[in-house]
Amino acid sequence: MRLVYGTFFLSFLLLILRMPAGEALRSVGDGTDLRTDLPDATVELNSSNFDSVLKESPASFAIVEFFAHWCPACRNYKPHYEKVARLFNGPDAVHPGIILMTRVDCAMKINANLCDRFSVGYYPMLLWGPSVKFVAGKWDPKQEKSEIQSIDDGRTADRLLNWINKKMGSSFSFDDERYENENTLPTNVSDPEQIARAIYDVEEATALAFEIIIQHKMIKSSTQAPLIKFFQILATHHPSKRCRRGIAEILLNFDDLWPSGPLSISSEEAPILQEQDVLKSYSICGKEVPRHYWIFCRGSKNDTRGFSCGLWVLFHSLSVRVGDGESQSVFTAICDFIQNFFVCDDCRRHFHEMSSSVSVPFNRTRDLSMWLWRAHNKVNERLNKEEKALGTGDPRFPKIIWPPKQLCRSCYVSSSRKRRSNMKIYWNEDEVYKFLVRYYGRTLASSHNDATLSSKYDESYDITTSTNAVAVPVGAALAIAVASCTFGALACFWRAQQKNRKYTHQLHSFKDI
Repeated sequence: MRLVYGTFFLSFLLLILRMPAGEALRSVGDGTDLRTDLPDATVELNSSNFDSVLKESPASFAIVEFFAHWCPACRNYKPHYEKVARLFNGPDAVHPGIILMTRVDCAMKINANLCDRFSVGYYPMLLWGPSVKFVAGKWDPKQEKSEIQSIDDGRTADRLLNWINKKMGSSFSFDDERYENENTLPTNVSDPEQIARAIYDVEEATALAFEIIIQHKMIKSSTQAPLIKFFQILATHHPSKRCRRGIAEILLNFDDLWPSGPLSISSEEAPILQEQDVLKSYSICGKEVPRHYWIFCRGSKNDTRGFSCGLWVLFHSLSVRVGDGESQSVFTAICDFIQNFFVCDDCRRHFHEMSSSVSVPFNRTRDLSMWLWRAHNKVNERLNKEEKALGTGDPRFPKIIWPPKQLCRSCYVSSSRKRRSNMKIYWNEDEVYKFLVRYYGRTLASSHNDATLSSKYDESYDITTSTNAVAVPVGAALAIAVASCTFGALACFWRAQQKNRKYTHQLHSFKDI
């Protein structure tokens, strides 16, 4: 009998030892469902991309796991870490843009100095902190005051998530489902600093708009001039430095991508890249974009906010960034962009009706900013009624008159009820304009460490550029060069190519005028 029991125990032990790491963890672990058949959600870092990834991350916080690929404990811990990472990382994350979960393999020689910087003494070791604090940073266990700290109780998925919840005062759960447990979403109406995170959504909306234009084959001979005009404005005034860089690169190569005019060769012979090739070759806002999720513009439902919110933030940002002499040109460019490239037909029609009612040209930045603010509130009023009647609105983000009192009490003089359902608001428009400049100008620009732009925001902010509808603004190259030393050479090349050439409204070739 002992021999039988001994043989049974030995067979069971051999079976456990032969199991893959994930199977063994499920058998003898803490009972959690640890999937090993899903793609990794964790971001792999090394010494060459560590600082850049964490610097550009939209996530407020980061966790870095330092491990060694030869370490059995690290291999067994990976399913636990990945389970938590799937909550926060990637396009399918339940709670994206909050915590970036990463890994660094200290067994690779390239990472030796990086692991020394953070005093890695055992594997796996987890560090927590604000994402930007890891950039060019270090950690010393003897240092008492540091925003980077060791996670001392995260050896299983449940314990790690529990540590995060205690640290953040949150209630994240593995049972959370996307767009169903949205108690973590900021309401955007009580904290004016929330707009700083919208820079990532502006980049997302810019990339998605370009993707839609390419995939729907919307660049034709009749639409090239409006697109070039809009891109020229973005290359100078887009709130994201890397979007300005990417858009300028597309402008430089526009004629090679989409030839036109009497001197261009036929479409059959033209070496035009296929749609997917264009999207792969030209990252309009950097290789990380699109991220396929929203942060400031994220709705509590899958089909609310997102793209339209990101575009509105972009338009408002442009309206406060341009100089007085450019206001009418920017207004025309935005109207033409929506008319030619915005695929929501009702939205396009309503915007055209509002813009067609403008009878006097905009001579000042303020005129454009205030018109766009009024137009946006008209849209919100109309959609609020429609969504209430149909039940299609976002319950957490209903359409409201902007800005609410929580964000700008001084914007309100008084309010009175006209009818049962309508409230008449008397605005202090001087205060409204100051709010718009501060909210969509200073705060939004400062989120991307764009000091050269945020320092310019005052009542007289101006960048001298051409107001010609399709001419390349001379100030565009100058602004880009000032904003980014790395991009200086490209900007100078652009100016050199265009030097001593006469621009006309009828553009046949962007380079060969």
